[in-house]
Amino acid sequence: MSTVTIGISSVEDAKARMLRAFQGEEEGAFISFATAELLWRVITPKRWEVLRAMTGAGPIAIREIARRVDRDVKSVHGDVQALLKAGVLDRGEHGRVVFPFDEIHVDFVLRAA
Repeated sequence: MSTVTIGISSVEDAKARMLRAFQGEEEGAFISFATAELLWRVITPKRWEVLRAMTGAGPIAIREIARRVDRDVKSVHGDVQALLKAGVLDRGEHGRVVFPFDEIHVDFVLRAA
């Protein structure tokens, strides 16, 4: 089973994780955001629905995603484009998109301002 961790990390933490991976240490898959605000701006509640519908599904057409989340194709297309631009989704063959993970782990700490 492949798991991706979505969380908040500094550039320094992300670089350190990348360096460890280049040195052969198993780091796992991460999608990191610099701030909680950026995470919530990119992964809105409707986009979480899209990710949930795509988790473990393999390459999938936008029309099928829209059917699974019971939304119109145009709005789902906009969400998919935003997730592609942010690097959360990948492009597949024949106009399909891919979220190549079987599960999502969300990991971050909120501290006092």
